[in-house]
Amino acid sequence: MSARPAEPALALLASRVGREEKRLLLELRRRGIPVAQVDTEDLCFDAWADGCPWRFALNREIGYHRAVQAARSLQARGVRVVNSAEATEVCGDKWRSALALERAGLPTPRTVLALSPGAVSGALDAVGYPAVMKPLVGSWGRMVSLVPDARTGQSLAGYVAALPHPQARMVCVQPYLGGGREMRVLVAGGEPVAAMWRRSEDWRGNVALGGTGEYCAPEAEPAKLAVAAAAAVGAGIAGVDLIETADGVHVLEVNHRVEFMGLQAAAADRVDIASRLVDHILREVR
Repeated sequence: MSARPAEPALALLASRVGREEKRLLLELRRRGIPVAQVDTEDLCFDAWADGCPWRFALNREIGYHRAVQAARSLQARGVRVVNSAEATEVCGDKWRSALALERAGLPTPRTVLALSPGAVSGALDAVGYPAVMKPLVGSWGRMVSLVPDARTGQSLAGYVAALPHPQARMVCVQPYLGGGREMRVLVAGGEPVAAMWRRSEDWRGNVALGGTGEYCAPEAEPAKLAVAAAAAVGAGIAGVDLIETADGVHVLEVNHRVEFMGLQAAAADRVDIASRLVDHILREVR
């Protein structure tokens, strides 16, 4: 009877395999690195069981709560996970992220947490108008609202009050810092990999919402700030969003699951982002 082939030591976790995941898998296999493509929706964990076939997992799960629980469960079995459960929790929760950036002394917009719809007006009054209202958890600029005045704020608070999930009725409020250029910096292993200026006709600069990117070499100060922001939230791989204002560059947020194909399109042949990320992964595995 022939022995079963050994499981790959590296796993890529994703319930939805998009362009970034395909590019990473292609690069790993091009280098001859055995990798298990794992659908996190098929995973189950037994609290009584020990051990795991993998030594390292790249967490590309799109669902925030599933990503956190998968990482936490694998870490409990001795698997090195990037990004870790702790980093994913902080990055994915805008209030926890704001606290981490503030504690690190980094320039970031003032953030006020409203624990109920009834507290939204007070939070908006604290930061002033125009303001931005954000859900605690969310991506691609979804459910992020520009609040030009108190009347609009009251309407949005009523909308928030009607949301079914209790967590959705808690929101973060920040002053609107629009008008300046936005930059996305991809950081891996404490180094800036690539950067681009983001532009959009929408007031949000997200590429997912139709924004476009113009590649720029990571400049000294923005790159340094992006690296510090990734370190503040404990992320090994991060997409850091910055904005230029009259007061200098500020950190808007740190993303734990980076969608980098827009940045790759802007970079063209200047840098192979998937290759650089795989370099980081292999350093972590060893």
